[in-house]
Amino acid sequence: MAKLKYRPINLGRWLVWGGTALVMIILPLILTAGFTLTLLSQIGVGIIFALSYNMLLGQGGMLSFGHAVYSGLGAYFTVHALNLISQGAFHFPVTLAPIIGGLAGATFGVIFGYVTTKKAGTTFAMISLGIGEMVFACSLMFAGFFGGEAGVSTNRVMGQSFLGITYGPSIQVYYLIVGWALVCMAAMYAWTQTPLGRMANAVRDNPERAEFVGYDTHMVRFLTLVLSGFFAGIAGGLSCINYEIVTAENVGAAASGGVLIATFIGGAGFFFGPIIGTIVFFTMVTAVGAMTKAWLFYLGLLFLIMVLYAPGGFASLILMHVPVIKARLMRRLLLPYAAALVTGAVLMAGLVSVVEMTYHFSLEAGTAPGMKLFGFAFNVTSATPWTVAVGLLIGGFVISRFAWAAVGRAWADIVHILQDRAVV
Repeated sequence: MAKLKYRPINLGRWLVWGGTALVMIILPLILTAGFTLTLLSQIGVGIIFALSYNMLLGQGGMLSFGHAVYSGLGAYFTVHALNLISQGAFHFPVTLAPIIGGLAGATFGVIFGYVTTKKAGTTFAMISLGIGEMVFACSLMFAGFFGGEAGVSTNRVMGQSFLGITYGPSIQVYYLIVGWALVCMAAMYAWTQTPLGRMANAVRDNPERAEFVGYDTHMVRFLTLVLSGFFAGIAGGLSCINYEIVTAENVGAAASGGVLIATFIGGAGFFFGPIIGTIVFFTMVTAVGAMTKAWLFYLGLLFLIMVLYAPGGFASLILMHVPVIKARLMRRLLLPYAAALVTGAVLMAGLVSVVEMTYHFSLEAGTAPGMKLFGFAFNVTSATPWTVAVGLLIGGFVISRFAWAAVGRAWADIVHILQDRAVV
């Protein structure tokens, strides 16, 4: 007779998931600026999309350059379904419409995935890029389904309201996205704990050994891609409901590149990494993009810095401090970090000044030589602001080198202490 085993409740996991849900629910009640709700909705959809991409990259080791195919096609099928619902030809609740996008994404995952997952590594990446470009070309060729360059528009408000929910107000759409995001996040996390999720890790790390113990690596990659396409399609369906239009950009290279960048800078090796990366990415695209024309430069610079100095993403930077906090050694880093923060702020002020002045000088100096930056108004054609900006840049770079050297020494001391304690 089997014995029942008591498994204690993982309090930390419940706190993390409960805290995440609470933050997503109350954020629009705290941040009430005009563009904030739009940004939060984009982040919610982006989190599902990035986590679905991480099933390939982080869990399965498959670098894809065409993941927007599955979210984009899911969005197209959702928009046509919504139009049929509005015409009375198809009866389906709008709340569940993203599931149509998910099924479409999974279906095309079956169609494209069986071919693309026969190979891994660079071959898979190149095939995925080719499929992405092929689908993008089709979106312009077959206007009957894809709507050509104008895309396909819809109306998410249809039928009788249910408990006052019509999805007309943006706040209702946001909470719809939050509900789907939480469900998808929980489902994708649960998948990482399944035998298939574990085997995806094994195929990522050592496909030869996985085959040796009897697993079909092609089938593992194929099933992972189909599931990834399903969740990407749900993200596409939510995007369709949010924007009420789907265009060729939804299946374009920019969307595929964006999710790759968000996943990488957040940390593809960690489940919550893409969530962090999505928040950073959409904040830079929306908030920073609204303030400056140079936002792509800053995004590219951030990506370059992460590749060179933190390939594990922001998630790895956070987790590396966990043992330090447990050992109560964090105080050793406070002063070096404060110095690095101050000197880094000087360096950043110089960099931003040079970049913004260069953009303004190149694009608008002939008609509007005056500009305002950091609360100071000046003429971009005069030598003084350039001297100050370059001085801040060079000076900040020099002093930040000393500050980061101090951070390195502090970390070396901490590692030495932790090693000594482990030996004892």
